[in-house]
Amino acid sequence: MRVYITGHRGQLGQALLKRLPQASGGDLPELDITNPVSIGTALAEAGAELVVHCAALTDVDGAARDPELAYRVNGLGTQNVALAAAQAGAALVYVSTNEVFDGARGQPYYEFDTPNPINAYARSKLAGEWFAAHLLARSYIVRTAWLSAPGGRNFVHRILQLADERGSLRVVTDEVANPTFVGDLAEALLRLIATGRYGIYHLTNAGYCSRYEYACRILALSGRGHVPVEPISLAQYPRASTPPPFGALANTAAAALGVTLRPWQDALADFLKA
Repeated sequence: MRVYITGHRGQLGQALLKRLPQASGGDLPELDITNPVSIGTALAEAGAELVVHCAALTDVDGAARDPELAYRVNGLGTQNVALAAAQAGAALVYVSTNEVFDGARGQPYYEFDTPNPINAYARSKLAGEWFAAHLLARSYIVRTAWLSAPGGRNFVHRILQLADERGSLRVVTDEVANPTFVGDLAEALLRLIATGRYGIYHLTNAGYCSRYEYACRILALSGRGHVPVEPISLAQYPRASTPPPFGALANTAAAALGVTLRPWQDALADFLKA
């Protein structure tokens, strides 16, 4: 199968390319998903049979400051990718987010729960979900959360950096989701694709925690358990975007196909060792 990866220089795109050495891909500046001609030409030249759409505007606070840009990239950009995939006769994997849920009910969300985004980033990603589901007969919509990869900008690296720079931390206790590690997600995606079962899926490392609990585990496993961490609320941590307070996802659809990910604690330990 000829696989094409949009955003192939991003953390998930790179992880997929390592596992699919014959795959091709594109990213800015040579590939612009907001330009229908750019993505259409790329997929036609690649002879794509499956498109894994990783390209996105992922700066959540930036999306809050410029929601039109977020919609243009994540919403209309996905429309362009979906239409180009349909023209090429290719199936599509669209990578979405736990933030499409409002996080108000206090328990993990299932694949069939109704989204209710509360920030601009989430609204733009939900628009992408709509295009992926309605413009193609063959699509996988895969929601994930709190993704970390070696060398990338992510929560794990930020906590380590701030602990070393400041010697103490303040971390929110009322934002909850599933820490997910890019290697595990990439492997799960490939196993899911191999099933040929299109639909909506939640793929995260098993289990969930608060940002505060996550930070404490990062520090303990990295030999920084002595660094004090003050628990605070989201209200005490002003930012441009509003995250869902309880955005944990439940993997039921993929698990029914035998596709599961290990506990986030185990993945974090290996991540830090590496």
